[in-house]
Amino acid sequence: MSRMPHADAPEPRRLAAIDLGSNSFHLLVANYQHDQLQVVAKLGEKVQLAAGLDDDGVLNEAAMQRALACLAQFASFIEGIPSPHLRIVGTNALRDACNSRELIERAEALLGHEIEIIAGREEARLIYLGAAHALADVHGKRLIVDIGGGSTEFIIGERFEPLALESLHMGCVAYTRRFFADGELSEKRFRRAELAALSELANIRRPYRELGWADPVGSSGTIKAVASILAASGDGPEGLIRLEGLHALRDRVIGFKRLDKVAMEGLKEDRAKVFPAGLAILCAVFEAFDLTHMRYSDGALREGVLYDLAGRNTAEDSRLKTLNGLCRRYGIEMRQADNVAGSAAAAFDQVREAWQLGSEQRQFLIWAAKLHELGLAVSHSKFHRHGAYLLENSDLPGFSRPEQQALAFLVLAHRRKFPLAALEAQPRGARLRYGRLARLLRLAVILNHSRPEGPIQDFTLSAEGDTLDLVLSDTLAERALLLNDLRQESRYQQAAGFTLRVDQAMAET
Repeated sequence: MSRMPHADAPEPRRLAAIDLGSNSFHLLVANYQHDQLQVVAKLGEKVQLAAGLDDDGVLNEAAMQRALACLAQFASFIEGIPSPHLRIVGTNALRDACNSRELIERAEALLGHEIEIIAGREEARLIYLGAAHALADVHGKRLIVDIGGGSTEFIIGERFEPLALESLHMGCVAYTRRFFADGELSEKRFRRAELAALSELANIRRPYRELGWADPVGSSGTIKAVASILAASGDGPEGLIRLEGLHALRDRVIGFKRLDKVAMEGLKEDRAKVFPAGLAILCAVFEAFDLTHMRYSDGALREGVLYDLAGRNTAEDSRLKTLNGLCRRYGIEMRQADNVAGSAAAAFDQVREAWQLGSEQRQFLIWAAKLHELGLAVSHSKFHRHGAYLLENSDLPGFSRPEQQALAFLVLAHRRKFPLAALEAQPRGARLRYGRLARLLRLAVILNHSRPEGPIQDFTLSAEGDTLDLVLSDTLAERALLLNDLRQESRYQQAAGFTLRVDQAMAET
């Protein structure tokens, strides 16, 4: 007898992730219910974006066309999925390309969704999240290694918490261009690739070994291919890479003498030409960390993105942990931060309909309000600039690069002259929203200039186009310092092309 679903069981959420990797693009669509992902669609295609980068970091048109053709195939799978349930993330090749914005704008127009370039350590965090969910929940620390096309991520973690995160500039596509560009394979070239990888690993080798691990795990294409080849050749059980099998595979690959001759059972044809470079990196990892074995896990970046999405805007949101950590680290005065956040939220709620702002923008405004005095830890002079610099250049787990830049802009814009040049540097589709959020934050800061016991919320704010009308309560209108600050703010906004009107009757009181 089949059981009827519980009447109060939550409906599954349809989530989607697209991973714009340096070697491959991947799409994963899944239903999320009861803390589990049920895969609906899973696609991957070798785009080799990193192969389209020249020595000056310019991504060529051919690579862009490969990327857009792949995304056109993905587009139908994400139709109808709302933006809060979808993340499209770019990794090393897009981090390195000086013209990545050109591809991103074309891809966003094709897909109808924003694309985020994530930092290396954020990529590592998401990889660990995906791998940890795919592995049995056992006690003890794990080392997770993910060899990509342009970078390799290393994470030590326990259960679902990463303890060390690093992203090193080495990958199978990048190393193919660097060491095997003419297609020739030899012991000498292979060892040069290994030594280059060992040099990259030198900075993390000691701290990682001191932290230690009980379980070395690999994820993604290169390590999956190594495990598949070894299993097909009888050099170990499926999913397990042993040192002796790795060494035998190394000799076997060098014996092909040319990249276009590399062919083995368990190795997909479209990976063959970049496989030797990935194998050299893996051999260096085994050597640097003195590994005798490594097991393969299916969980990777795209799975991590979905699990991270599932926790967004809940108590498990990783961004909240990051923000709380910033507040503690830089000694932010939380009463004032909360007061400004409270006033900013009150202002937002009064104009959200007129300005067509959503809950995501409200959250970012509140976060920027809590962090607006971050730069005081550096210096009182120009502290808004110091705060913006810290936010833009720090590793902020949970935040994408565009999200970091949005927070940095809001903190920069919260006082003094309105930074129009910084606003113009933001993504074209977000400028209007960011400019409006900055104006609300500026008002919230001014209203709480006297550092009151609680947030100032006894005001009325309305918006029409770029004009804001502020009406103060009788009590607020009697404060000469506040009125003077608002007059100056009105001049700042006028110079930036905006209009702020403060109720004249109150201002004359």
